[in-house]
Amino acid sequence: MESFFESVQGRWPAGRVDYHWHILPDPAITRAALVAPYRELTHRPGIAPVPPEFLHITLLHSAPVTEITGTEITEITDRVRERCAAVAPFELTLDRPSVGRVAVECLGRPGRPVERLWEITAGESEAVLGGRYPAVPSVHYTHSSLGYATGHVDQRPMRAWLTDNDVPPVTVPVTRIALVAQSHDGQYITWKHLDDIELAGTR
Repeated sequence: MESFFESVQGRWPAGRVDYHWHILPDPAITRAALVAPYRELTHRPGIAPVPPEFLHITLLHSAPVTEITGTEITEITDRVRERCAAVAPFELTLDRPSVGRVAVECLGRPGRPVERLWEITAGESEAVLGGRYPAVPSVHYTHSSLGYATGHVDQRPMRAWLTDNDVPPVTVPVTRIALVAQSHDGQYITWKHLDDIELAGTR
């Protein structure tokens, strides 16, 4: 594995606060079903484990907070809220993690409902901001990272651990999405929670 934070330094430097849209699973669920069972996997040299309160499924990495106006982010949020009012809540299953190039991550399924939320957040951001900030990611795949590499890490012992430990997938309800102001310090991702957007019939 190689450092996640070095891989994003060019487009998202440490300390810069950017708007992000996320699905935020209930920390009580993720603590019991994802964080605790995989503690031996994520708490090792070169891996920065994600605390349950910051475990997330990214929909969109949007613009730097200082580069767009309050009017623009309010308009984006209002447009996203209107679109999400027509999206039904759903359940998302996070599978057992795999050891990737820069993170330990759980793929989520079904991916299509999450991709629709990405399309909404990316599309409404594009409608307001034009081409100033291309959508990140440009192709969405549903996943949640349990830990990020902070340097070179040998994947082999981690993969061996996974073959010896059978932890079932976890299913979480998705009833809202969140807008946050997010940054990293080269080791951990944190954010300030700004707003929740409810899906259809959940108000």
